[in-house]
Amino acid sequence: MTTLKFRNNDKISAKVFILESTEDINKIGLDQNEADYVKKSYDDDKKKTVVINRYTECFHIFFIDTTEDENKFMEQCRKKGASICKWLNTNKYEEVLIQNIGGKRCVKMGTAEGMMLANYEFKKYKTDAKANSLKTIYFLEGTACEDCVEKLNITVEATLMARDLVNEPVNQLNAEKLAEFISEKVRSVGGEAEIFNKKKIEALKMGGLLAVNAGSIDEPTFTILEWKPENPVNEKPIVLVGKGIVFDTGGYNLKTSNFMNDMKDDMSGAATVACTVYAVAKAKLPLHVIALVPATDNRIDGNARVCGDIITMYDGTTVEVLNTDAEGRLILADALAYAKKYSPMMVFDFATLTGAASRAIGPVATVAMEHNAEEIYKQLEAVGERVYERLVKFPLYEEYGEMIKSDLADIQNIGGAYGGASTAGKFLEHFTDYPWVHFDIAGTAFLEKAEAYKPAGGVGIHVRLLMRFFRDMVKKD
Repeated sequence: MTTLKFRNNDKISAKVFILESTEDINKIGLDQNEADYVKKSYDDDKKKTVVINRYTECFHIFFIDTTEDENKFMEQCRKKGASICKWLNTNKYEEVLIQNIGGKRCVKMGTAEGMMLANYEFKKYKTDAKANSLKTIYFLEGTACEDCVEKLNITVEATLMARDLVNEPVNQLNAEKLAEFISEKVRSVGGEAEIFNKKKIEALKMGGLLAVNAGSIDEPTFTILEWKPENPVNEKPIVLVGKGIVFDTGGYNLKTSNFMNDMKDDMSGAATVACTVYAVAKAKLPLHVIALVPATDNRIDGNARVCGDIITMYDGTTVEVLNTDAEGRLILADALAYAKKYSPMMVFDFATLTGAASRAIGPVATVAMEHNAEEIYKQLEAVGERVYERLVKFPLYEEYGEMIKSDLADIQNIGGAYGGASTAGKFLEHFTDYPWVHFDIAGTAFLEKAEAYKPAGGVGIHVRLLMRFFRDMVKKD
């Protein structure tokens, strides 16, 4: 992982200067010929990035487009940081110093964040892989908030950890290994963890999790991660629930191969919530936060559930299973019902839940829904705009509830041909009685092609959003 640090001098070979105006060119320390070249490149050749190579040191100068939209401005910085990161690695630089000249202090933070996220690589299983050269990003001492730098390092670390988890294949990371890994990580930073094995899950009668696991030779797990500091600012805990389907074949509603290739990503929600609790604990935020992670794979075997089966959930609700590929909502429902025991302040769930959400808005934003949490959602939406992990609110109208009524059981696990994201949300809502926000990350959790600072594969979506949201909560208090 690339680390952001401070240093007390600028004696370093690679430097990045961020400018908002050509008036600031002379503040960099260039000679007149170099300064004239930069100004001409910008004014005449319309270049927004200019490189001055002195051989012993290299200046990477880029101009930021000024805009009144602060969110777009910061995203521009992150993307620029990603492109500079690529250039630094191509030229084998191990460290770089970032300075913004005559601009806002946060410009530097955004650029560093983009570099750190873009420098991620998952080459664990490549035999001859060469790692990226960039190791350290520096600011000059006194030019940024030390606490902000520390929090950024922690948030990026947690985001990259989530990416790693999503990118691991199921033969290396089944439900039990996932539970062990995330528990060990949270304990390592002072948090607590408890893993329910199959016998405990059976004793609790978590019928949704057991039904999805019925076709697997690997046992399911239900993991509870908790960070409870002394004197937290929230009297009631915040509970995060993450879908942990470590691989989804679709069950007897078998996916075709092109829809199954990336199904190791069906535990992205679990990765998000587990790594967020790790980050909250490592940052020592004064918040009581709990993560619930139901986990299993969804496979075919003699005892696997088939269409028409009726199961009884943890809270006693009976569910008619009409599609075995609508399995995520079954394990989430048990976890959401279990969350009631904490009398939570709020509950957020994260799940690669429906193709309908992905098809509706693609990878540009996450589909979200809320019940009894309108103000909380507005805050999340605003934070999503700031970190550019944007949210689009879908409805939970009563009519969607009608679509999941069953003739044989209390409810069924799918609706009709329309409104698939909202009927899935309505199914989950049935198991809640607290302020609740649902994040359907099916379109944003995993990318086929890299985009700026987001890699192909696991994105680690919404760790950054949650950490910013929690930091804002602490500041307000």
